[in-house]
Amino acid sequence: MPTSFKTVAVVGKSDATVLPDKLDQVIAVLRAHGAAVLMDTRTAEASRTPPDEALALADLPARADLAVVVGGDGTLLSCARLMAAHGVPLIGVNLGRLGFLTDIPADKVSETLSGVLAGEFITEERLMLSTRVLRAGREIFATHAMNDVVVSRAGTGSMIEFAVHVDGEFIYSLRADGIIAATPTGSTAYALSAGGPILHPGLSAVALVPISPHTLSNRPVAIQSTSRIDIVLVKGAGARANFDVQSHVDLEANDVVGVAAAEKPAILLHPRGYRYFSMLRDKLRWNERNS
Repeated sequence: MPTSFKTVAVVGKSDATVLPDKLDQVIAVLRAHGAAVLMDTRTAEASRTPPDEALALADLPARADLAVVVGGDGTLLSCARLMAAHGVPLIGVNLGRLGFLTDIPADKVSETLSGVLAGEFITEERLMLSTRVLRAGREIFATHAMNDVVVSRAGTGSMIEFAVHVDGEFIYSLRADGIIAATPTGSTAYALSAGGPILHPGLSAVALVPISPHTLSNRPVAIQSTSRIDIVLVKGAGARANFDVQSHVDLEANDVVGVAAAEKPAILLHPRGYRYFSMLRDKLRWNERNS
């Protein structure tokens, strides 16, 4: 059966031992549905079945109608940062551990992906963050994040001090190990382990979650995603801003880490039957009972 996705980019986690087998399955399904297959060069090198064309990773979004990510959540996060700006939807094959974002089980690649290509999927938009670092009023770094932005001490033993502003209004000063600005997608990642709330992906919100704050009255707070967040480093040798655990900037006193909603969201495709809370019950083991 022909698919509405005429050209599909396939990106894999190159160090996964089962990757060649799963790529074979993915390519077979895509070609059975009449789709042309693109790969980034690293994935193509790991694949036993050659794609129709191998490109630089950064060149894939402009050519693809769909991205199939074969790996873990980290691989999908990296691809989402590229694909979101071009409106390319993503679906993931889970080769990782938890797989909050990669919905297709590794042992059900052929049947599940085939259903998606036949139109049996649920489309969901996920908030992306547009971030930048300012030093003396000059932008020194800018990127996007799908999970979170973390300002924290790096290897030093002391807390850092910073001030938080929302839409230009001073909110609070804080001494802590750091602070996390998390999207609903990232609310089940580092922010959750730091005591933050789980935000449903349908919410247009960002959670600000202190990491081990010196004052216990500093609690997580959710704000609307249309707000602009500025985190100003007041004091803290070795402080660092981290973006989706995939890029980072070492900070100096008075640096400003700016966070706002990106212009375009990431678009995820879920297999038909996907339910967010069902996924949480499975991944967070809410189904288990204490004996």
